[in-house]
Amino acid sequence: MTDMLGGGPATERRVGIVVGSRSDIAAAQKAAAVLDELGIASETRVISAHRAPDLLARFVSTAEDRGIRVVIAIAGLAAHLPGVVASQTTLPVIGVPMPGGVSDGLDALLAIVQMPKGVPVATVGVGNGENAGLLAAAILAVSDPALRERLVARRVTQAEAIAADEANEGL
Repeated sequence: MTDMLGGGPATERRVGIVVGSRSDIAAAQKAAAVLDELGIASETRVISAHRAPDLLARFVSTAEDRGIRVVIAIAGLAAHLPGVVASQTTLPVIGVPMPGGVSDGLDALLAIVQMPKGVPVATVGVGNGENAGLLAAAILAVSDPALRERLVARRVTQAEAIAADEANEGL
């Protein structure tokens, strides 16, 4: 379901994933894997907010027409990408700060969580593409009961696996 190039029917795409650099693609792949597992189509693009601002503006301005309902923006260092995306759309934007830079990602984390009033960006932990995918799914599940059921089932499976761990024997 994940389309690294963004092809496929627009009605299928529900999450847009954008990374500021190819070096951040592993986090995008983790987010896309969760979305795939839950039956959510996505597209992934590599667009720098600083080096390709016009391309990013086209990505954002055409997102809704392509079926995008949530955007995951992944960036490190100054991490302006999520904020720039959020400044150009009212779609929910989830920022994923990447490790590297100051204190192995602290700079990126602070850049994303310290958005100015009026331009919110939800933020997950440093490098945590999986949680970004889960948060995007939870946002979509508000209006999709079948997706909500898949999320609940995933959590049940997760809890059962933890309970079955031999370290929890006898509980």
